[in-house]
Amino acid sequence: PAAVEAAKGSNIKIGAENIHFKASGAFTGEVSADMLKEAGVEYVIVGHSERRTYFGETDQTVNLRALAALNAGFKTIICVGETLEQRELGYTETLLKFQTKMALTNVTKEQLANVIIAYEPVWAIGTGVTATSDQADEGNGFVRAAIEEAYGKDAAESVTVQYGGSMNAKNAEELLSKVNVDGGLIGGASLKAQDFSVIVAAASK
Repeated sequence: PAAVEAAKGSNIKIGAENIHFKASGAFTGEVSADMLKEAGVEYVIVGHSERRTYFGETDQTVNLRALAALNAGFKTIICVGETLEQRELGYTETLLKFQTKMALTNVTKEQLANVIIAYEPVWAIGTGVTATSDQADEGNGFVRAAIEEAYGKDAAESVTVQYGGSMNAKNAEELLSKVNVDGGLIGGASLKAQDFSVIVAAASK
């Protein structure tokens, strides 16, 4: 609520990093849609790689959380991405398409208007290793292709596909210049106001 209050009258929107798929129940430590609504949140992130890696999120639970968020009217940022091992085995395209389609199971074409997909290669998050701009463009392209296969070309063109994975003030402009990179899901660099403003400026071009 403090963040929502501080952002009033600006174009800054407040989001949560997770949402539970049940409205109520014995789910200690989880946050429900109603709780987030009451706090004034507009955006929700689901399926972040750290949630998948450390907290047992699966493609199925990511889908349930995404549906809960969309049904509650939130703009929903769904994260997908492959590990280094999966990339080296040549499974990047297969995995990204599968994760995208799984996350969007039972999401209607109308609800898709409130979906943002963030491609975040697990090997590039918080590691200082960034995908090259071509790798980011390719990964985002696989995501867009999966949306096209499920919903058609127009829908695929209209969905915002972000790149997340050590995007920073130095590399943001090059990454954001790519045709399939519509924005960034920024972690560490968003905590440094000066660096973040450089990224925002690059994304605004």
